[in-house]
Amino acid sequence: MTEDQGDSSSLTRGTAIPLAVLLGVFGGHRFYVGKTGTGLGMLFTFGGMGLWWLYDLILLATGEFRDASGRRLTRWSSSDPGSPSGAALGPAAEAVREELDGMRSDMSELAERVDFMERMLTKVRERDALPPGPR
Repeated sequence: MTEDQGDSSSLTRGTAIPLAVLLGVFGGHRFYVGKTGTGLGMLFTFGGMGLWWLYDLILLATGEFRDASGRRLTRWSSSDPGSPSGAALGPAAEAVREELDGMRSDMSELAERVDFMERMLTKVRERDALPPGPR
């Protein structure tokens, strides 16, 4: 690792992410970065029943996952000189942010629609469960 890489790890996300996808619930990616204690924790809890595993996948994808020395895994391959900073990403990062905001609002709207349908189905079930009244 060179001095100009700062807190960037010599390990790569290009290796850690496939390990996390394939062996993540068993802590494979944590063993790779040298975190054997938490790797064993994931092994015995099956990735925290999937939640810990999902959290680690998100951290790896965003470049925020850290190795045993506390350095972030920012590089995709060993030939990559380093990860671009947020300022260098510019319009591409902004486009991704806008897309994520749009997806977030779409998911919120979808959740409202599902909730509405569940309430309507519950009313129908309750109405059909009541004994017939006087006519």
